[in-house]
Amino acid sequence: MKVLFVLTSHSELGNTGKKTGFWIEEFAAPYYVLADAGVTLTIASPKGGQPPIDPKSEAADAQTPATERFNADAELKEKLANTVVLTEVKQDDYDAVFYPGGHGPLWDLANDETSISLIESFYNNQKPVAFVCHAPGALVKVKAANGDPLVKGKEVTGFSNSEEDAVQLTDVVPFLLEDELQRLGGVYTKGADWGAYVKKDGLLITGQNPGSSEEAAKVLLATLEAGQ
Repeated sequence: MKVLFVLTSHSELGNTGKKTGFWIEEFAAPYYVLADAGVTLTIASPKGGQPPIDPKSEAADAQTPATERFNADAELKEKLANTVVLTEVKQDDYDAVFYPGGHGPLWDLANDETSISLIESFYNNQKPVAFVCHAPGALVKVKAANGDPLVKGKEVTGFSNSEEDAVQLTDVVPFLLEDELQRLGGVYTKGADWGAYVKKDGLLITGQNPGSSEEAAKVLLATLEAGQ
């Protein structure tokens, strides 16, 4: 099995002068779940090369067994520093795609035409698409085959308004993910703030927050194995 990871290339946290990017736990935990199961993994990003890491995800209170493993994993760090440019990726080469979060995707992947087309191509070819935390923001312009928003009528989750408020970025982000998913007709639900919560609706898999990243990958893996 082959799975594509798509990471953000966006590093600026709105107009705050602070940095953002992808959240290490949301990349590392799913990566290792799939790698340990023997899945072949490729990492891509809009600009290629080293994607920006959200500095807050490197803080002591954000560490998990997966991030600690990543911190000691020189081979994966080297792979991460050389991500494939997203325009060079072909859906045909993979069985599924996984989008880790961090705030970055709200700015670039939400509007990236290559990413939008790629998600549509995976989905329309009956391949699972998975997103965690803010990464469901990459779905906001994705359409179903009938032209409706892909999330319309589907059970979804993602970083909640209350979690955004807790990190004091409600007025910084370009849109509130919970509100936007609902506006598009998604059947949004959430679990406890910071707890593991994953929704699967057919081929669409979404996780609420960093604590949901490992579970989202396990659901993706089970979906792939069921399709074999």
